[in-house]
Amino acid sequence: MQQVPVEHPPWGNVMKLARRVATAAALATVTVGGVAAFAAPASAAPLPTTTIAPRATTALAPSAAANAGYNGACGAGYAVIDSTPVGDVGTVYVTWNASTGKNCAVTIRNTPGAPVRMAVSLNIDAGRGAPGVVDSGNYRTYAGPVYLTARGECIQWNAAIDGVGANGHGHCG
Repeated sequence: MQQVPVEHPPWGNVMKLARRVATAAALATVTVGGVAAFAAPASAAPLPTTTIAPRATTALAPSAAANAGYNGACGAGYAVIDSTPVGDVGTVYVTWNASTGKNCAVTIRNTPGAPVRMAVSLNIDAGRGAPGVVDSGNYRTYAGPVYLTARGECIQWNAAIDGVGANGHGHCG
C-alpha cells in the first residue's frame, strides 16, 4: 500500500486567529464592564462633593539650563557658522567674516555666575606650523573672542568651561 501525503489544514493559524478573537472579546467585555461598573444608576442619589483648595505651586527649574545664545562678541560682520555644546554648561560658537577672511570663536556659559576657568581656541586644522589663538582665564560669562585668519583653510576649535571640554573642526574655505 502506497502512502499518500495528507495535507492538514493550517491549524496553527486558525488557533492564533481564535486566540486573537477571544482576547479582543475579553478586552471589550472588561472595558464595557469597567464602564458599567463605574456608572451610577439613574435613580441613585447624588454623591456628596468635596471642594479641594488649589495648592500653591512653584516653577520647576529645568534639569539643564537652556543653551546660551550667541552674544555677538565677535563684532559686526561675523555670522555664526557652527556651534558645539560644551557638555550641559555652555556652547562654543564659531563665526566667519567673509570680507576679512577671519574666523572667530567664543565660549559662552549657559548660566553666568561666579568666575570659573574657561577657554577657547582656534587653530588651522592639520597644524602646518601655524600658531593658534587662545583665550583662557577665570570668567563669569564667556571666554574669547579669538580671531584667526583662515581663508582657504580648515579650522579646529576647542573650548572648556570648568573642566568640561568640547571641540570641532571643518569649515574649509
